[in-house]
Amino acid sequence: MIFYYSGCGNSRMAADQLAERLGEKLVFIPDAARAGEYCYTLEEGEMLGFVWPVYCWAPPKLVLDFVSKLKINGRPSHCWTVCTCGDTAGHTEKVWRKALKNAGKRLGQGTMDLSLDAIYSVIMPETYINLKGMMLDTPEGAARKVADAKVRLDEIAKSIAAHRKESSMILGPKPWLNTYLVRPLFYAFLVKDRYFTVSDACKGCGRCAEVCPLKNITIVDKRPRWNGNCTTCEACYHNCPANAIQFGKATLGKGQYRGPDSL
Repeated sequence: MIFYYSGCGNSRMAADQLAERLGEKLVFIPDAARAGEYCYTLEEGEMLGFVWPVYCWAPPKLVLDFVSKLKINGRPSHCWTVCTCGDTAGHTEKVWRKALKNAGKRLGQGTMDLSLDAIYSVIMPETYINLKGMMLDTPEGAARKVADAKVRLDEIAKSIAAHRKESSMILGPKPWLNTYLVRPLFYAFLVKDRYFTVSDACKGCGRCAEVCPLKNITIVDKRPRWNGNCTTCEACYHNCPANAIQFGKATLGKGQYRGPDSL
């Protein structure tokens, strides 16, 4: 069983590839959370996997919230995580291990110990450009990252199948500062959908509402309206056919990334 979250498609590609290689079924975390589905049972010998993107050098808050409520009966033969990132992951692993440990303490009799056996980071194309100076990869650079990621994911799948206990994460410089100081500021000031605007180029097609993983967008009078439950994954921005959506002035002229399937 693989629980996954993806905004712009990078982690979805990773989850799909790993599920195919390992013969595992997928559970999309936002859908499960909306339905209130937090209880699952593992079959004998079944592995437990998680796939999600790194958000500001840590797991996305929505993933941490989901795991805090997750109840799984049975003990996995191997518990693993794959996280995608544009470059570095900071202390993502520390935050994630603590979250799983806390979830394991909460679990009652007959449920499993959520201890992590293996974790990997996989570099994928940049998607977050909501700050000055943050840019997308060039099309050539993005294509190269996707090609390299597919090779790495095949190697990771072999390691997972062999139940190897390992950690292969790219921390980057100043990981403590990034995860424990920059990240809280990021959530406090930038994870806000009120900064999204839409220009007259909008055709009211509803594509933004369709791709939003949190279903946070509704179409009112042929214009998108954000409803306050946003993780700033950028799916609406990158998938707008008219490039009519902007995040303040930060995204102006920066182009769009249509996901790994487009490369």
